[in-house]
Amino acid sequence: MANRTLKAIHLAHRDDIRDLETRRPLPGPDLPDLNPFLFLNHHGPQVYAPHNGGLPFGPHPHRGFETVTFVLEGSLAHSDTGGHESIIDAGGVQWMTAGSGLVHAELSPQSFMEQGGNLEILQLWLNLPAKLKMTAPRYVGKQEDDIPSIPTQDGRGRVQLVSGEWSGFRGPIESLTNTFMSVVRVKAGGHVKFTGVAGRRVFLYVVRGSIAVEGERVMQFSLAELRDDGDVVELEAKDDSIILFGHADAIHEPIAAGGPFVMNTQAELHQAFADFKAGKFNVSAA
Repeated sequence: MANRTLKAIHLAHRDDIRDLETRRPLPGPDLPDLNPFLFLNHHGPQVYAPHNGGLPFGPHPHRGFETVTFVLEGSLAHSDTGGHESIIDAGGVQWMTAGSGLVHAELSPQSFMEQGGNLEILQLWLNLPAKLKMTAPRYVGKQEDDIPSIPTQDGRGRVQLVSGEWSGFRGPIESLTNTFMSVVRVKAGGHVKFTGVAGRRVFLYVVRGSIAVEGERVMQFSLAELRDDGDVVELEAKDDSIILFGHADAIHEPIAAGGPFVMNTQAELHQAFADFKAGKFNVSAA
């Protein structure tokens, strides 16, 4: 088995949203996408004072892709026109399939706005192939206790397995596109190895600390783009680190993206805007 090597490092650029500290490594000037991985926002880490306004993501629409949101610190209140509501606390994950169309809101619970506290949230957008773009919307929210946390091979870290299989365990969320997703926490000097990635697109973002890929260092707030030259990804933590790691099959289809919609053609994109304006996303699940 051969290890994947590092092709490029893409540092996240700062793009704050009101008082929410936000970094975005994808898309970037040298990497428009890693299809099916399209977009990542890293909110925080920051501390909100008591009596704050909370997160600024009021009702907005999506169609044609999925959002996966990792709550590292703080909490997140979700509601959508499919009738789904939840509050996900630190360590939890929510996976929303927008599919044919949803309007959702991602806000801070009232308790967080009153009391304040630490906040750090990652949101990743996953493309859907044409055959699934108009699939029925769905939502799955899992708290930290619902997600397996598996020791790494050397015992110096843990893999929080959100979807897919690893080390004899299976994540609680079933991906429509066989996407593997995890949050990896490793102590300095620890190693972790992921096999079975041959031909797959790898998503590797350093949330905290720094790591080495085949001896090349990747710092905090950086996305590591790997070559498709092996079937193993092996990571070494140079500092105590948190890593967002996933892999999936590439989708070899055209992308037409505009605002909150990701489709295959401009005609489909225009139809999405028209359907949203016509109120066709505002239908709760039966």
